[in-house]
Amino acid sequence: MILVLLAGCASAPQPELADRVVVHKSSRTLELWHGQTLLRSYRVALGGAPVGHKFRSGDERTPIGDYVLDWRNPHSNFHKSIHISYPNARDRATARALGYDPGGMIMIHGQPNHIRSERVRREYATRDWTDGCIAVQDHEMDEIWRMVRDGTPIRILP
Repeated sequence: MILVLLAGCASAPQPELADRVVVHKSSRTLELWHGQTLLRSYRVALGGAPVGHKFRSGDERTPIGDYVLDWRNPHSNFHKSIHISYPNARDRATARALGYDPGGMIMIHGQPNHIRSERVRREYATRDWTDGCIAVQDHEMDEIWRMVRDGTPIRILP
């Protein structure tokens, strides 16, 4: 009887936490890693002009480089969002040298909350549509939300 009580007290297994996130823009994938183990991989949508690094506000590009996932918004206009620390000091200096505002508010997020049609949601899953963010399906965003903590590094590759 004691064994049954102890077994009943065991908590449900928690998903392993990612210690880094890697995005491959060219293959439209976001990977969650823990050490040398790939935990998950997702297809992503990027900005409407996905090739190249983000240099300025409004260019619809997703940045390239090393950043940190530094805060999250459970009540965003998209199904949850996690902020990427773009622009860093190098991004700001480059934009300033070119006479641009570097922009900001680059996030990993789910689908737009206002879309209710499943057909339209499926269309969003097959094309680049963000203003420079990295978008996944809502159920994938729920999983990323659980597996990634604030302070996790993210590397965005071309």
